[in-house]
Amino acid sequence: MSTLKVLLKKEVLQFKRNLFLPKLVVVFPIMIMLIIPWVTTMDVRHVNVSVVDNDHSQLSQRIINKINASEYLTLHSVTGSFDLSFNSLEHGDVDAILEIPQDFEKGFVTGSTKKLSISANSVNATKGSLGLQYLAQTLATSIKEMRASHSPTQAGDLVVIQNRYNPTLEYRNFMIPALLVMLLIIVTGFLPALNFVGEKEIGTIEQINVTPVNRFTFTLAKLIVYWVAGFLVITIGMLVAWLVYGLTPVGNILAIYTISMLFILVISGFGLIASNLSSTMQQAVFFMFFFVMVFILMSGLLTPIESMPQWAQYFTYILPPRYFISTIRAVYLKGATFYDMRYNYYALAAFAVVMNLGASLTYRKQS
Repeated sequence: MSTLKVLLKKEVLQFKRNLFLPKLVVVFPIMIMLIIPWVTTMDVRHVNVSVVDNDHSQLSQRIINKINASEYLTLHSVTGSFDLSFNSLEHGDVDAILEIPQDFEKGFVTGSTKKLSISANSVNATKGSLGLQYLAQTLATSIKEMRASHSPTQAGDLVVIQNRYNPTLEYRNFMIPALLVMLLIIVTGFLPALNFVGEKEIGTIEQINVTPVNRFTFTLAKLIVYWVAGFLVITIGMLVAWLVYGLTPVGNILAIYTISMLFILVISGFGLIASNLSSTMQQAVFFMFFFVMVFILMSGLLTPIESMPQWAQYFTYILPPRYFISTIRAVYLKGATFYDMRYNYYALAAFAVVMNLGASLTYRKQS
């Protein structure tokens, strides 16, 4: 224990004397939590719509007003010719064209309603498909209101929709908990790896190699500082989510800290394995960057795992971030308990043992 205390004191002093790292640990999570939720979103806004109004009726004007008032749609123009609107679509000024046929309101009143036509620019498939949904929903609302004015007794809703766990459908609520995984990977994965390789490059690691300090004690001393930094990052991230976005965990906060502790153990151990297998800072950066890209793209952070091919879904079981992301989202938004997510805790605990054992074994101590 005395050896560990000396090594830990050395790591703390080394961390404090670094002009960049302490500031990074505090400023980095604040900046990420303030900026990323606003710019990284699957919500589609400002879908430019051109309306070809061949009817010029009260109903067509109601539809135009609805589009103009929509939070997600932007009324670009109202024309009397499809060719004019299509020209705007071809030039990229318009994302969708709504064509209202002649005598549309008359047919609506008599029961022989003509069909509305929507043409969308689907080069951007996400914006195209979601834009169509928003436009179709706006049209349905306008028609429903018009039907209610003609026949109030039939104006009731036949379908009641409830969005559980995220009633406002805010993508930020879904994204913010998962951003914590990116913060922990940078602070408790990248930084230990670069710190260790940095000591290799400047030669200070050789002073440790000639001492009787065993590799397990040395590895533990390296990791403890970054474990503490990881808990600080989690705390700052949750505080920013609460103060800026009003998002607080529905579940037990202890469940968040527990799963975070396990993930910190996993990713810091992985970072040390990367540093043990690298001779230079550049090698360590490329090693970590390769795996971090896989973690981000295949762990459910951005793309739902269920949307991946079957072989990719099986592959995600060996990716530790998968278990952290699904657990922290479930605890944050659904109020999941330890028991509900117990298999994720077991999986990360097993990964933690394997990674940290691997970090100790791959460290070649030369006396």
